[in-house]
Amino acid sequence: MTSISSRIERVRAEDLVDEPAPSKRAPRKGLSRRRQLSGLALALAGLPLVTLLLDAARESLSLESVVLLYLLAVLAVALLGGVAVALLAAAASALLINFYFVEPLHTLDIAQGDQALALGVFVVVAAIVSGTVELAARRARAAEQAAAEAETLSALAGTDLNEAATLSDVLEQARTTFSMESVALKVRDRTTDSWKVVEHAGWAPEGQEAPLQFDLPINPNLRLVGRGPALFAEDRRVLQAFAAAAQTAYEGRRLTAQAREARTLATVDRQRTALLAAVGHDLRTPLAGIKAAVSSLRQTDVEWSLQERDELLATIERSADRLDALVSNLLDASRLQAGALAVHARPVALDEVIGSVLLSLPGASERVRVDVAENLPLVQADPGLLERILTNLLDNAMRHAGANDPVEITASAGASSAKIAIIDHGRGVSPEQRERLFEPFQRLDDSTSDGIGLGLAVARGFAEAMSGALVADQSVGGGLTMRLRLPLAGTSSRPPSNGNAS
Repeated sequence: MTSISSRIERVRAEDLVDEPAPSKRAPRKGLSRRRQLSGLALALAGLPLVTLLLDAARESLSLESVVLLYLLAVLAVALLGGVAVALLAAAASALLINFYFVEPLHTLDIAQGDQALALGVFVVVAAIVSGTVELAARRARAAEQAAAEAETLSALAGTDLNEAATLSDVLEQARTTFSMESVALKVRDRTTDSWKVVEHAGWAPEGQEAPLQFDLPINPNLRLVGRGPALFAEDRRVLQAFAAAAQTAYEGRRLTAQAREARTLATVDRQRTALLAAVGHDLRTPLAGIKAAVSSLRQTDVEWSLQERDELLATIERSADRLDALVSNLLDASRLQAGALAVHARPVALDEVIGSVLLSLPGASERVRVDVAENLPLVQADPGLLERILTNLLDNAMRHAGANDPVEITASAGASSAKIAIIDHGRGVSPEQRERLFEPFQRLDDSTSDGIGLGLAVARGFAEAMSGALVADQSVGGGLTMRLRLPLAGTSSRPPSNGNAS
């Protein structure tokens, strides 16, 4: 099915042969047919009524008074129906005055010459007054149109055209102002040397479009196209203002897109630079440890004791674990950025995942104090991702808590979520810098950090992927607390093991 944009973009060949010439303003000056018919109805109903009332009061009114009252009726008809209807009413009033109020009565004869003159003057005065009334009405309408035009131009001149949505607003306002069926902005496609619609307001079903009324060149690469009723010569100035506003809005949209792309490229460039720095230092450190330990073990001229060999092998193992963690964080960050992270959430027991993390993290069993009840409700999470989150958080806390200071992990459950806190009492982080902790490749203390600044960014990404949240807070007594929230798995909970209940 043809799209709306293609419907507007399609221009019939006969439309492009000649651009329609602007219509004259004259048709717009006359009153509408409805107003003229209303004035005629007022004359047909009002003049007989006035005649009946004046005939009933014949004895108390002079001919001059009768003429003035008919003149008032003609003026009312002129206000409503215009000068043409008023002239008919004036002629009819003259006949009614002659027939009912001029001697001899009930004939069209006039006995006295001055009365004939009075009727002639009445018709002339009625025509002049009617013309004056319509002229004043026309000028009032022209003033209203000029005020509306000035208001439109002022609004276009004062509009903030920096927002991307403004272009559609300008086209919609142009469509409404000129009562058009559709207004579209076209841009030249330089690759195919054709015109395509970039934004439009209004449309019509294919085959039922209104005639093309304007195809206004804005610059060599932009055109403003409109379909609908004919425009008038006076509308061209406002149309030019709309064209200028549409151009400004289009340029603003294009510049905004370029600025957004530039910011994206700058961010990628910063991350690339940080990644290269991290690879140049943090990945080479464990590799250097492995290289040194292996080279030492392969020396044939040195006799290593059993304890020394164990220490060298332990160095290799620690460096390999560190290298594996760094590479895993890099891969996880890439998956998060590409939106390729697969989450397999299911009910999970927090104490089991925490116990597994403590066993896999070197030194954690001795330093981490656990305060997690065994009968906590199950959480809805991916066990592998949750284990990675807790591993990164505990590893970060142990590295920044001090060589021998303990790290605490607590958990509690609310009505719909479980809250886990990893608490250290190290140097802590200022409130202004806490959010920066979760930015990729961000290390606030390079002197003590041997990671590439991805652990916390990956942890937050995993938490949000499981409909959770991760924030940094200050520990009571100093230090840093990482607060993790995860949704509960329904209302199910496990019974306490070993018969212990809290």
